[in-house]
Amino acid sequence: MTVEKSIRIGNQTSFSAIDFMEPFNYAISNGFKTFEWFPDKNEAGSGWVESDVDDSLRNYIRETALIHDCQLTVHAPKWANPFSTDVHQTMADCLRFANDISAKLLNIHLHTEKCLENYVNAIAPIILNTSRAGIKLSIENTPSTTPHDFNRLFALINGKTDMDTSHVGMCLDVGHANLCHSTHNDYIKYLNLLDAQVPIIHIHLHENYGDHDSHLTIFTGPSADNDTGIRTLLEILIKRGFSGSMVMEQWPEPQALLNQAYTRLEEILVVLNNHAVFRTRFA
Repeated sequence: MTVEKSIRIGNQTSFSAIDFMEPFNYAISNGFKTFEWFPDKNEAGSGWVESDVDDSLRNYIRETALIHDCQLTVHAPKWANPFSTDVHQTMADCLRFANDISAKLLNIHLHTEKCLENYVNAIAPIILNTSRAGIKLSIENTPSTTPHDFNRLFALINGKTDMDTSHVGMCLDVGHANLCHSTHNDYIKYLNLLDAQVPIIHIHLHENYGDHDSHLTIFTGPSADNDTGIRTLLEILIKRGFSGSMVMEQWPEPQALLNQAYTRLEEILVVLNNHAVFRTRFA
């Protein structure tokens, strides 16, 4: 059973892995079709940063992903705030890494501590550089950012006439949407409040009980007993024409939970895609 190649499911690096290459090798050996690299080295030394990946290893990652048809994405570090003075070097390192492994997308967080106009101005160099590199740029919702923030953000981005912004879209983080104060415990409401002009090009898949950002593997939290929310989420995304990666942001114990989630998501997507084709043919 295969899903349309426009929607790919996979996992992400994790500081909790014994070796930072372990989640990638797991994705490849289990046939996952996307993988995200997230530099997340902490003070204890767990995790990784771009400087830990030398040229030979970058070549291995690029060639291995190509052979196995696994599309790569890169998540900028949490500390990469566009308003900070040292962000330019951090983003340059991320973009160089993305280029070296032939990643298709770079993901950053939305920061609203200053007005959205200032945020758009702050990320203008990132928009320009990703456009030049032929890499998509996704902007992710955090637990504190609302659908209104993203509607306003993309009104500003889509209104820019001094640079190409056609490659810029939103990363919908499902777990973060569930924690948002205006849509608490209702990520479907969050999705439905996003204007049609907000292009969703990337998905982070994890769930929680609305208490904290626990990053539970899909189908192990609230959806374990009732997966209506996940099915509804996927159906709305298909109707919106979503095409991109769905990244499971965890490294669970046991890792087989990733395989179970992958298979179940794949099965739901096949059914929804078949229904969509049926409706189109007989509308």
